[in-house]
Amino acid sequence: MVRVLITGITGFVGQHLAQMLLAEQSVILFGAARNLSKLSPELRRQTTCFEGNLQSKAFVVSVLQQAQPTHIYHLAGQASEPQAWSSSWDTFQTNLLPQLNLFQGMLELQLQSRFLSVGSSKVYGAATLQELPINEEKAFMPDSPYGVSKAAQDLMAQQYYLSHQLPIIRVRPFNHIGPGQSSDYVTASFARQIALAEAGLSDPNIQVGNLSAKRDFTDVRDVVAAYLLLMAQGTPGQAYNIGSGNAVAIQTILDTLLTYSQIKIETEQDLARMRPVDQPISYGDIQKINRELGWQPKISLEESLCQILNYWRQQVSQL
Repeated sequence: MVRVLITGITGFVGQHLAQMLLAEQSVILFGAARNLSKLSPELRRQTTCFEGNLQSKAFVVSVLQQAQPTHIYHLAGQASEPQAWSSSWDTFQTNLLPQLNLFQGMLELQLQSRFLSVGSSKVYGAATLQELPINEEKAFMPDSPYGVSKAAQDLMAQQYYLSHQLPIIRVRPFNHIGPGQSSDYVTASFARQIALAEAGLSDPNIQVGNLSAKRDFTDVRDVVAAYLLLMAQGTPGQAYNIGSGNAVAIQTILDTLLTYSQIKIETEQDLARMRPVDQPISYGDIQKINRELGWQPKISLEESLCQILNYWRQQVSQL
């Protein structure tokens, strides 16, 4: 029987991953997070959960001893870029110490769990037009504290594979979106503002940041499907980009959501939403995972955006 541990199980990606695992595979599922109150009741019933701080090595070793996982999906971390700018050191600790504790715990307990180290496309930093789409061979040039923390996490994972032969696979997802994502992120922020305006709970205008930036957006359900496939068939020691392979302007995301709106909504630029460093364009080369495993995204951007807006309409209706 496959024994799976998901760190950060209460998060946006963690809950989608847990749902897909339970639906598609016969697993004994374990989860670890700092605050389990955010976990849906359905998942709580089907999961053995551990509540605590993954920055504590004692807690991590205890979790590993009890779970004895055959597979570890390491999703826990600080994923907000704005927060990383304001709390850089906390971001470094949050994104590095838990993974270090997991690797050390695996060595101490002599576990050979297949391990998915979830990094970020932000490790690449800015790319020239000649470097687009970005493939896995591009040198790391992170231009934000968050990107630096994920680059260090990626390098640490590779080091433990090389030094200790732990079966670690690294992933570098580009922007992922979907129902349940925090409104701290751009698509969810737009959808929430539209839903509030439709319900008459706010003025019919949307606060926006830089709309000209172009990014690679993939539905979270396609992303976690890639994670499952990599854990089953991916090659330890390798890194894989996960994305759509296309660049879409933030303006296009906004315009598409507005076509679904039930009322006319204006936009207004908010300087507080602008970032200190913002790449004009970034999108990934996904040929490697497609060539080796046959993965490619299946959910269209339009379908994903429609479901995100409907999710926020449901959330707003409960206010």
